[in-house]
Amino acid sequence: MDFSPGFPRTAPRAVLFDRDGTIVRDVPYNGDPSLVELMPGAREVLDRLRSKGVGVGVVTNQSGIARGLVTREQVDAVNARVEELLGPFDVWEICPHGTEDACPCRKPRPGMILSASERLGLDPADVAVIGDIGADMGAAGAAGARGVLVPTDVTLGEEIRSAPAVAGSLSDAVALLWAGTA
Repeated sequence: MDFSPGFPRTAPRAVLFDRDGTIVRDVPYNGDPSLVELMPGAREVLDRLRSKGVGVGVVTNQSGIARGLVTREQVDAVNARVEELLGPFDVWEICPHGTEDACPCRKPRPGMILSASERLGLDPADVAVIGDIGADMGAAGAAGARGVLVPTDVTLGEEIRSAPAVAGSLSDAVALLWAGTA
């Protein structure tokens, strides 16, 4: 799938990934590292980006912390397992808030993407975000970053139709970001 993203003709200098449903299977409110299962192609995509010198990071809403369903320590343990399986990330941004908290970091707000970009020393326009739901694309757009949606079974039709770009896999998403770049 490709809905003509119209990206700038320069390759992104960093790619930020949503965690659940994008690089690992979505296990709601997962606090158990043994339940981490990679999405198809995730390791290969990340290895390819790292070999090109492209920064990689994770931006993830974790409202289970605010809801008391998981602790920050459990989320950190799951994230450590993700890194064990996928290799190191240059930056992690985690929103521990619930939807009712109205924080600036919870996707679709841009806070995590802006913070990750700043920590990487980049303008958000030089960053891409890959995720599986509309909130990921909303955050990318609000931050001024490029967004590519990789739909899953939970992605809504409206989210697909309104996404700036849509790809059938993580590998296809990265290919879209590099298509026609200098």
